[in-house]
Amino acid sequence: MSFRITGLDAKPFRHLYGLSDSELAARGAIRYVAESKPGYPDRVEMRDVEPGESVLLVNYEHQPADSPYRSRHAIFVREGAEEPFDKVDVVPESMRNRLLSLRAFDATGMMLDADVVEGDGVEALIDRMFEDTNVAYIHAHNARRGCYAARIDRA
Repeated sequence: MSFRITGLDAKPFRHLYGLSDSELAARGAIRYVAESKPGYPDRVEMRDVEPGESVLLVNYEHQPADSPYRSRHAIFVREGAEEPFDKVDVVPESMRNRLLSLRAFDATGMMLDADVVEGDGVEALIDRMFEDTNVAYIHAHNARRGCYAARIDRA
């Protein structure tokens, strides 16, 4: 079954690009400069940033559904990221090389299924979850730290 993975829209983060560390702190954000790769997965472009690039650690509401599963958590956004990842049947490397937690939701935001998988085997789990016709979308999270990684929809 075909699937579509999308990164986040950059618009909600642009106002943070270029702010001083104190201005970021006043908004609950922190800037880091990558020292190695992998390490800082950008949620817009869906890639691990290169050493020397800066990322912003921000709190993001990835599950705004009006349900008990409404949720927000910390994510990284590359400072200056603009073009969101949006591909069909392609798993970005930033997901491929991590242990993932996939959570399947219905149209009302209720969780129907959840499982953990190594990123190199994620397609089989996506297929299994989408076999349930009640699954409207899937959220991928980095399993170890719990950070939201991406949204997965039927293509």
